[in-house]
Amino acid sequence: MKKVSLKDIATEAGVSTALVSYVLTNKDKKARIGEEMAKKIREIARKLNYQPNHIARSLKSGRSFTIGLIVADISNPFFANIARTIEDEAKKHNYNVIFGSSDENVDKSQDLINVLVNRQVDGLIITPTEGSEQQIRQLQEQKIPFVLIDRFFPEIAASYIAVNNRESAAGAVSHLIKAGRKRIGMVAYKTTLHHISERIGGYQDALQQHGIKATNSLLKKARYSHLKEDIRLAIDELLKGKHPADAIFFATNSLAIEGLKYINTLGIRIPDDLAVITFDEGEALDLFYAPVTFVRQPILEIGKAAVRVLLEQILDGTTTTTAICIDTTLVVRKSCGSR
Repeated sequence: MKKVSLKDIATEAGVSTALVSYVLTNKDKKARIGEEMAKKIREIARKLNYQPNHIARSLKSGRSFTIGLIVADISNPFFANIARTIEDEAKKHNYNVIFGSSDENVDKSQDLINVLVNRQVDGLIITPTEGSEQQIRQLQEQKIPFVLIDRFFPEIAASYIAVNNRESAAGAVSHLIKAGRKRIGMVAYKTTLHHISERIGGYQDALQQHGIKATNSLLKKARYSHLKEDIRLAIDELLKGKHPADAIFFATNSLAIEGLKYINTLGIRIPDDLAVITFDEGEALDLFYAPVTFVRQPILEIGKAAVRVLLEQILDGTTTTTAICIDTTLVVRKSCGSR
């Protein structure tokens, strides 16, 4: 079967091959090609089952037209949705995405970086793991374009896309206080990563702003590698003591889901006995008998910004650092109640 060429599409459309090339490489707006003509060319390309020659394009441009994406855990709904958004956005610019999960493991993160760099990706979008600072510095030394998402290292000047974690956490905890809760516990990951530290800081800020003393006994931390048992211990310590918590703020959706599964076995009613709020959303939280109030991160905006900033580095050869901090939204549902 004869491979369809740009010339075949141009002949059927009655235009030049150059015009077809502009449209199929998404340069039609820059070339001021009319929307109707661009649509016609794309429809003909689809009808003829046109397949671009990526090898020829790569040789001509010196690029692979591939982006490497490393997330913490692709099974987490937040990262799964981020990955899909990045993949869709990259496709608009004729880029493919190869992705993998670090599982919050610094060695696996390094292995993924090595694999992707050896695959000659044009750039990387990375959710950094705890202790991966040296990996980021090495990318800078090698002049490999990259953007960090979700987290960053304050001591390293690198491009990143993140949300206002501290303010968002403070707003969530303030909502619990305004709903009449007085002994508010928090469950976070045991990590030095900046975004979790900021969420803990926001929790403490809100307590202080409302004249509530922050106590270490109400702040619990779980290890990523021992999540189930650590969550159970944290919940037991928060709820079974002499002065049990009347609310819990979970630092992530994965912590909330695991925590709610255990809370449900204890016969504790939400929100009557205990109010719950979490950072990040997830379909499992929608199915809970008292839909959980959560801090919504703008996934679409984060993904689009990450691709845009990375492509600016790749196409313009710029080393300018771009730091973008995006606002979140508190989605109030039934799990907080009011007193």
